[in-house]
Amino acid sequence: MTLAGRDFMKLLDYSKEEIQDILNVAKRLKKEKKEAVRRYPHGEACAGKNIVLIFEKASTRTRCAFEVAAADLGVHSTMLDMSTSQMGKKESIEDTARVLSTMYDGIMYRGYSQEGMEEFARYSSVPVWNALSDRFHPTQLLADLLTIEERFGKLKGLKLCYMGDARFNMGNSYMVACAKMGMHFVACTKEGYFPEEDLISECQQIAEENGGSLRFTESVAEGCKDADIICTDVWLSMGEPESLFAQRIADLQPYQVNDTAFSYAKESAIFLHCLPAFHNARTEIGAKIYKQFGISEMEVSDSVFESERSLVFAEAENRMHTIKALLYLSLGGA
Repeated sequence: MTLAGRDFMKLLDYSKEEIQDILNVAKRLKKEKKEAVRRYPHGEACAGKNIVLIFEKASTRTRCAFEVAAADLGVHSTMLDMSTSQMGKKESIEDTARVLSTMYDGIMYRGYSQEGMEEFARYSSVPVWNALSDRFHPTQLLADLLTIEERFGKLKGLKLCYMGDARFNMGNSYMVACAKMGMHFVACTKEGYFPEEDLISECQQIAEENGGSLRFTESVAEGCKDADIICTDVWLSMGEPESLFAQRIADLQPYQVNDTAFSYAKESAIFLHCLPAFHNARTEIGAKIYKQFGISEMEVSDSVFESERSLVFAEAENRMHTIKALLYLSLGGA
C-alpha cells in the first residue's frame, strides 16, 4: 500500500485500511517525537522537499500543525494567503495550480469551496491536501480518529454522537469517518440541520459494508444514549454573516453539549471539538453574543469543555502528528 503522490481531498477517497495506515504512522511518529528521535525510519524520505500552504480562510491549529510537521520532517514550507497571492484575482485557480506544482512537492489548501479545491487538484501535478472546505475537513478527522483510538484502543463498534449543525464540513466528515471505520454515527439536531441526502445514502452503504451504522434524531436523550464520544462544532462557520446567529441560537440551543447530554452517555464517554469553541464570553465574538443574546455558552457548556472527559487539547495536538504522517506518506515515506 502506498499513498505517495496522492491527493487528500476527502476520506471518501481512501479505504479504511489506508486511513488506518495513516493513523499507525502517526502513532509511530508521535512516539518518536516524544522520545526526541530526530531521524525517522527508512531514511530521510522527505528531507529537502518543499510544500506551500494556501489559506483562503484564517487558521491557528492548521497552520501551526502543518508548519511544525513539515519542519520535523525536514520539509520547507511557504505560506500564502489571499493578501500575498494573486490566486483568483489576477491568476486563475488552474494557472496557480500549474505554476505552484512546478516549484513545490506538495500543496496544502484551506479554502471555501470543495469544488474549487478539487479543480485546483486536477491541475496540480503534485499532491494537494484539503485542510478544510465547505463540505469536508479530512485532516481534522485524522486527528479525531487518533484521539479516539488512543483513548479506547479501537474504533470499530464505538458510538459517536454529533450534536448541532451537521450540514457542513465537520458533520459530513464525522459521518464519513464513522462509516469508513465501522463506527456507529448519530447526528442529533433539529430537522433542517442534517447532512445532505446524497451523502447520507453513500455513507449508509459504506457503513453497512464495515459493520457500522447511521442514525438521525432530534432527541438528545436518544442521540446521546450510551455514546462513547459526543462532539460538536461552532454554530456559525467562517464566512457566514453574523446576522444568522439569532436563528442558529434559537434552533440549536437545545443541542448544546452540556452535562445533561453527557448524563445519557457512557461513564467513559469523551468530548471532542475541532476548536475554537464558544464555551464562555472571554473572546471578542463571545462577548458580543453575550451582550446581544444574554448567553455566555453556545455549542458546548464551560463545565463540559473544562471537564476531564474533554480531550480537545489532546485532539489539537494530534492535528500535528496526523498531518506529519500524511505528509510523510504523501511525499514518499513508507
